[in-house]
Amino acid sequence: MNEISPQKLASLALQIKQWGLDLGFGQVGITDTDLTVAEGHLQNWLTNNFHGDMDYMQRHGLKRSHPELLHASTVRVISVRMDYLSESTAAMNQSLADPTSAYISRYALGRDYHKMMRNRLQKLADKIQTEVSSGSRPPEFNLGMRAFVDSAPVLEKALAEKAGLGWIGKHSNVINRKAGSWFFLGELFTDLPLPVDNPASAHCGACTACLSICPTQAIVAPFQVDARRCVSYLTIELHGSIPEEFRPLIGNRIYGCDDCQIICPWNRFAKMTGEKDFNPRHQLNTQQLLTVFAWSETEFLAKTEGSAIRRIGHDRWLRNIAVALGNAPSSPLIIEALKPMLAHASDMVREHVQWALDQQLR
Repeated sequence: MNEISPQKLASLALQIKQWGLDLGFGQVGITDTDLTVAEGHLQNWLTNNFHGDMDYMQRHGLKRSHPELLHASTVRVISVRMDYLSESTAAMNQSLADPTSAYISRYALGRDYHKMMRNRLQKLADKIQTEVSSGSRPPEFNLGMRAFVDSAPVLEKALAEKAGLGWIGKHSNVINRKAGSWFFLGELFTDLPLPVDNPASAHCGACTACLSICPTQAIVAPFQVDARRCVSYLTIELHGSIPEEFRPLIGNRIYGCDDCQIICPWNRFAKMTGEKDFNPRHQLNTQQLLTVFAWSETEFLAKTEGSAIRRIGHDRWLRNIAVALGNAPSSPLIIEALKPMLAHASDMVREHVQWALDQQLR
């Protein structure tokens, strides 16, 4: 079998990047699989127990930092980003400033990105397969390629940084100088020895805006996030009760948190997404707390169909909203909405409803 020449690989890399743009990705980069530095950061993070109850972060051993263990024969990773911003910073700040408004992290307003991006990555893989099979390798040859979108033990941020898509900021999100940080990441593992891109250089400088703005001070040091304090962890990943010390700090954030991105000065360069699937569904960007608290489980499932929000289930949805209602200004309407929920079947829901009532009746 003839190997692909370096010239052909270089040409193919350029084609891959253009195909990625044609498929709707904002940028495509290529990197090798050496994640030694990132592995050290991950181990320190786990040693500090910053992962909280997210046991899956340590369950897969070295697979996160050794792509070839996750998908055999991998020598390169094609990293992509896709912008999802669908509204202005002013609109987000307006929602956060209204304590009766239900704030949902903006990545979750539209269609769940996992399946959509994975389908796009598979189309990219098919194009690569077709191109390679028509060249020096026989038509029946199958490349070793596999697509990932936050669906396996992959150090996607470290790979994106190495592939030149952006640098990992002090809040742990990837930042691009021309596009900010409002984007999703995806990867295509391949056995093609493509030429790699230069890693992105960091440009946070002395800025500590994200550390200062974090409502729960979860960014305990530059580049170190204690997930146990993070609103996104508390409202999405945590399955049990939200610690009482954090409840007043959560404000009206009922699913995730965007504060560190909203404040980041690099996001003045962020562009609105061109993907209609990422536009808000069911007015999730403007809903009121009392409205979404009144959704039955059937309504919740219907209005979050195809959304990342559905993964937390109705009980945690009610838990989160109860906390937000407890943080809202005292109101007879809120009190009357909370009281019947003291009879809810879930101990967790009842606990948070009681806490909210206590706050309202002070």
